[in-house]
Amino acid sequence: MNEPGEEMRPYLEPTRFIDSDSREIIQFARQSTQGMLSHREKAVALYYRVRDGIRYDPYHIDFSPHALKASTVLSRGSGFCVEKAILLAASARALGIPSRLGFAIVRNHLTTERLRERMKTDVFVFHGFTELFLDERWVKATPVFNLSLCQRFGVPPLEFDGRHDSIFHPFDRRGHKYMEYLHDYGRFADLPYELMVREFRTHYPQFFEEGIALEGDFEADASRADLGTS
Repeated sequence: MNEPGEEMRPYLEPTRFIDSDSREIIQFARQSTQGMLSHREKAVALYYRVRDGIRYDPYHIDFSPHALKASTVLSRGSGFCVEKAILLAASARALGIPSRLGFAIVRNHLTTERLRERMKTDVFVFHGFTELFLDERWVKATPVFNLSLCQRFGVPPLEFDGRHDSIFHPFDRRGHKYMEYLHDYGRFADLPYELMVREFRTHYPQFFEEGIALEGDFEADASRADLGTS
């Protein structure tokens, strides 16, 4: 296997949020990939560990820098899309797999009544995903919705084989609109923290006026009859 070139250095080094040099991240990455040899095998294993082992939770978002670090997300065991993307990126870098973050604006046609009322829109800014450099090309990986959550929503979980992009489906199993990509912010070697906070303040000022945390359990809400589809 060829060693990554100098242009890959920014995507291999630890950063403020992608703390791939932390003991916890290194241990998590190694334990998740025991006995595996290729970067692709390891990347796939890490994807599923983050997708299903870290519960998706958009109800309790903390914008403090410490809360967004990969090692903090790992110890908490839950996070929203940006945090889970950061954790996957850090775990990959801990194993020498180049990784970077991508962000988009998406229209989510499937959410809970509680979250929709708080957000006052079905447009989600700064949706986060990971890109991994495997077999000489960048591949998108979206480890956001854990398997049990997808089952409750009635949408197919996003799979990842290390060869093809893993991005949201446009429709759920019933043919309802599920997710639309509206804008691409680009790719980043670390979380562009100031840009993210500025976008959230612009689009969801109520989060900062009232506090962003919501009471309740997102996955529990997803199993009730309060799901919104359009």
